[in-house]
Amino acid sequence: MTTRAWLLLGLVSLAAPVLVGQQGGVGGPIAGYVFDRSARALRPILGIPGAWLMGDPLDFGIDLASAYVSPRQDLAVVVGADGSLRWFRLNSRAVSGLTSNGITLVPERVAFSPSGTAAALAAGGRVQVVTGLPDAPAPGRTVDAGRAPGSFAISDDGALLLFAARGSIRVAGTAGENRKLMDAGDGALVAFAPGGHDAAVADPAGAGVVLFRDVAGAATQSVLAPPDDSVAAPVGLAFSPDGRKLYVASSAARSVTVLDPATGERSAIACDCAPAGLVPMGNLLRLTEPGAGPLWLLDAGGGKPKMVFVPAAAVQ
Repeated sequence: MTTRAWLLLGLVSLAAPVLVGQQGGVGGPIAGYVFDRSARALRPILGIPGAWLMGDPLDFGIDLASAYVSPRQDLAVVVGADGSLRWFRLNSRAVSGLTSNGITLVPERVAFSPSGTAAALAAGGRVQVVTGLPDAPAPGRTVDAGRAPGSFAISDDGALLLFAARGSIRVAGTAGENRKLMDAGDGALVAFAPGGHDAAVADPAGAGVVLFRDVAGAATQSVLAPPDDSVAAPVGLAFSPDGRKLYVASSAARSVTVLDPATGERSAIACDCAPAGLVPMGNLLRLTEPGAGPLWLLDAGGGKPKMVFVPAAAVQ
């Protein structure tokens, strides 16, 4: 083979991966999505760990007031600037609208179930349950949670709503029951474990971090962590996707405490940030919101959990 033939073959080989990428519409991996409140836009997090970047806003065809993304990053609940409620499936950088099937409560806050199969929409003192996610949103029971519920969570089957209100943690079911689970102080947080009715409560003013087994039945409880400095001022509470770990983010301690419900083991991961929440994004948990500084995440996938960050989006 001549030198020119070898050169042409090399150029074709180098171009082939680019052509395949263009034909498939792939622009690199997406780690998740985050709502940029200053830009009123939902942005993808592009790239691989250690080299993430904030991508350009997704085009929903409407101006956004807010957007909430499911833990599996496959669904967005969008509130338009005109006050409308929309549901969109997310697929890489593409979005497709879904029928809302008569869901009329426009949320001020949204809580997804651990696996993203159900959601709870809260506005004022009402919380509406939605099931059938991600493909077929279906309206369920609407619960009166008082003037404005604090933290709230929904089970994966949509059968149970857990919420903080009026100095207590309450459980509401599809049969109409609404009962107190425990007393709790201001700022208490709640979370369901994936795939069942186990749940956790973080009560900084009283019991600490409490694990409940089967809140619909026996609701047996055990204290995983006392209300000490490591879980002071909790701002986020979430189970890992497999339910084997429980994470508590503290703004005062500037860290995330990792609890093992099976063994009682406990560790803390420091963050060069003051966490504002703990939002599941697949194997990631978002601790801060987009802004002038980096976006901080807890990478809970693979081996030992670690803090990672995404540089702030460039100013356009």
